[in-house]
Amino acid sequence: MGSFIGSVVVNVSDRARASGFWTEALGYVAHPDSPDFLVPPEWEPPSDTRQDHGDGVHLHLDGGDKMHIDLWVNAAESLESEVERLVALGASRVDWRYQEGAQHVVLADPEGNLFCVCA
Repeated sequence: MGSFIGSVVVNVSDRARASGFWTEALGYVAHPDSPDFLVPPEWEPPSDTRQDHGDGVHLHLDGGDKMHIDLWVNAAESLESEVERLVALGASRVDWRYQEGAQHVVLADPEGNLFCVCA
């Protein structure tokens, strides 16, 4: 297995309302360093470079897809090799404007649903 679900990203128009709903629905709490990232109350930051991510719900304000998942590459895998594996399975690369130093790649599944592969 080359990757695992690291988070579910939900695009919202009202962050406070969405945060209130998801914290109550899941019993999650706001991450102490990023209030738009909701995590289980017992969540501990990973010991590797993914300090701001992990199993949780991340709320975004934008007009894109309503929801997508972030797949995280296992430590032994490289981001590009996992992207190539997923493309071989039927995913496709998406024309995306990445910020400098981005540690993720945006792909579309065979149905056109966007998801990210993160390192």
